[in-house]
Amino acid sequence: MQQVVNNRSEQEYVMDADGAQAVAAYQLEGDTIVFTHTVVPPAVEGRGIGSRLIRGALDDVRDQGLKVIPQCPFVRAFIQKHPEYRDLLR
Repeated sequence: MQQVVNNRSEQEYVMDADGAQAVAAYQLEGDTIVFTHTVVPPAVEGRGIGSRLIRGALDDVRDQGLKVIPQCPFVRAFIQKHPEYRDLLR
């Protein structure tokens, strides 16, 4: 399974996917992570890469004790489909 890595210097979560890189960009505002956009390379779309990326990112957010503002429509839809992450919403 691919590993999701928090690249704090670039403020993005990244995951390698068959030689490409999926990215969930964010802005850290105090104790809140604002997810701004998610990019999954077209070559690996439709394989659940985006969902695995966001699940890993949200698990990390929870581990850090932070909250989330999902400006990105993909992150917002993921949280709506997965109520176990709704407690992270600010």
